[in-house]
Amino acid sequence: MADESQSDGQLGALGSYIRVQRQLADLSLRQLADLTKVSNAYLSQVERGLHQPSLRVLRSIADALNLSADSLLAQAGMSASKGGDNGPGAGSPPSTESAIRNDPELGPEEKETLLHVYRSLRKSP
Repeated sequence: MADESQSDGQLGALGSYIRVQRQLADLSLRQLADLTKVSNAYLSQVERGLHQPSLRVLRSIADALNLSADSLLAQAGMSASKGGDNGPGAGSPPSTESAIRNDPELGPEEKETLLHVYRSLRKSP
């Protein structure tokens, strides 16, 4: 039973994470469904933590939300690669936008504000 409640909690956390990222991207659930080619009803269940999405769906969501698939898979408790050369510290560092999106100490409004400021600074000469 402990494993089941832990799994339910993890699904809920993943769903909340996806919802926040969708809101930060200023997308409706229907728009995300169009981008991912996944049904609106299914995405709604994922966001509410009622369904464990497949690897394909997670990657599709990550692409649509402009997230790294690795960060979304980590939120889902999955690893992008099992074994191989991608041990701790391997690969490129997370982007600034990804770091802001993944900061658990920031609320949705704070993340949105920081992303807006960061993007405006990047466009400055």
